[in-house]
Amino acid sequence: MGLKGFVEGGVASVIAGASTHPLDLIKVRMQLQGESHVPNLSSVQSCRPAFALSSTANMSLPTTVELPAPARVGPLSIGVRIIQSEGVAALFSGISATLLRQTLYSTTRMGLYDVLKHKWTDPDSNSMPLASKIGAGLISGAVGAAVGNPADVAMVRMQADGRLPVEHRRNYKSVVDALSQMSKQEGVASLWRGSSLTVNRAMIVTASQLASYDQAKEMILEKGLLSDGIGTHVAASFVAGFVASVASNPIDVIKTRVMNMKVEPGVEPPYKGALDCAVKTVKAEGPMALYKGFIPTISRQGPFTVVLFVTLEQVRKLLKDF
Repeated sequence: MGLKGFVEGGVASVIAGASTHPLDLIKVRMQLQGESHVPNLSSVQSCRPAFALSSTANMSLPTTVELPAPARVGPLSIGVRIIQSEGVAALFSGISATLLRQTLYSTTRMGLYDVLKHKWTDPDSNSMPLASKIGAGLISGAVGAAVGNPADVAMVRMQADGRLPVEHRRNYKSVVDALSQMSKQEGVASLWRGSSLTVNRAMIVTASQLASYDQAKEMILEKGLLSDGIGTHVAASFVAGFVASVASNPIDVIKTRVMNMKVEPGVEPPYKGALDCAVKTVKAEGPMALYKGFIPTISRQGPFTVVLFVTLEQVRKLLKDF
């Protein structure tokens, strides 16, 4: 029963992750908008004029030309811009890291949640209190995040690479190349950069997503609103996706920025840690910056959650007799 839950959760997670990858990439690009340490052209230094002016002319030329900061754009505009500047294939940048992340992180959290769910369900009433569901989600999310953090770091970097100037890009060829280069250039510890954030986010996402899905599904069936079919699964999935998006977006923004920062020898990193990143982000961009990328987050979380749970329910039916 335990192993079966891991297989079911793993298959559903890989399918859901692969099918919604472009939306996740757009979300990452939006969350990185406004970072002050990213190379930009908002300030351009000019050279001294290469011609002489008459001594009678008393003119003063500025040595710096200030250009307006680039306007913030929405998910659709970012998607179009990516296709125009990088090609359609760029929407699947980091797909290998996504597949590895789902294989490690989501398989672990889904399988462990299933194990705890069966263990903590009351055999007489065949029900599980909401508090126990949340507890199971917190535990399984933490373990899954610890296992999948290296793939998560690689995925964020590969998705964000295209937004950087050519000379600053990392140009990872695959998730294996990304993990290898990070280990060589920044040390093995860099594979767990932002792990505290990843664990906290995973605990919140798993607890809110899995617990709210089970709770919503139970309520729909108990009230007789729908039968136990795809309609119920889709409706419960939308509830789970919304709850997970609202709960996790602030941590997701900070996690993305910490994981994506470039650390060079002898140069102070942009952020000293998660708290420093949060403080600098709020100071520079305002508190609503923590909900940057919320539209693509919920746009991705909704379809992801629907595909995840609908696929999971179908896989369970197929493997029912095993």
